[in-house]
Amino acid sequence: MCATPRQALVLFDIDGTLLRRAGPHHRQALVDAARRATGLETTTEDVPVQGMLDRDILVQMLRNAGASKALIRRKMPEMVALAQSIYRRRCPNLRSKVCPGARMLLYRLSRRGVTAGLVTGNLTQIGWKKMESAGLRRYLRFGAFAELADDRAGLVCIALKEARRQGWINGTSPVALIGDHPNDINAARANSVRAIAVATGLASAEELAAHSPDILVPDLRALSMEMLIG
Repeated sequence: MCATPRQALVLFDIDGTLLRRAGPHHRQALVDAARRATGLETTTEDVPVQGMLDRDILVQMLRNAGASKALIRRKMPEMVALAQSIYRRRCPNLRSKVCPGARMLLYRLSRRGVTAGLVTGNLTQIGWKKMESAGLRRYLRFGAFAELADDRAGLVCIALKEARRQGWINGTSPVALIGDHPNDINAARANSVRAIAVATGLASAEELAAHSPDILVPDLRALSMEMLIG
């Protein structure tokens, strides 16, 4: 029997947190979308994509290729639509790319009746396609994605507002954000939620520790329910 639903919320980043080494398909979708929309050849090679939102990655790619701010702004809606369409067609099977402990943690949250959602720099359809391909979609009730806010802190704010609106949490509910990058820690801090850092991405445990998360673990297998929701 499942436990009585608990008014608590756990938010997850995707890349480096739930999945790792998911292949070049996401970056290539952004490159191909930029080329189709603007005619410009771009690359992510000189863009520090970890921890960034997809729209910001597109902006930096195009600025590096000499595009004007006006062109980028005008073409952004088309690029966003194209990137999502391209990725959905090309996404590989990601079941083998799930980070250690991620599937079991999501299952345990589901059994406890705890709401789990996404806060990610991925565009909406890219994020959900990854979760479907990895077999994790069933555990995630909702998400806040790259095109919905200007930064990751704004995405956390959107997620919190939606969770309150739906009645999944109230003013005293425990909330945690799990991510693999300092930007995730900072976004949690900006919204006064529990910052949990996991060292399964490119950022080292030492780099994450320098940003003083509430909890730092080597991977999701180390997280207990008590650490997450008390």
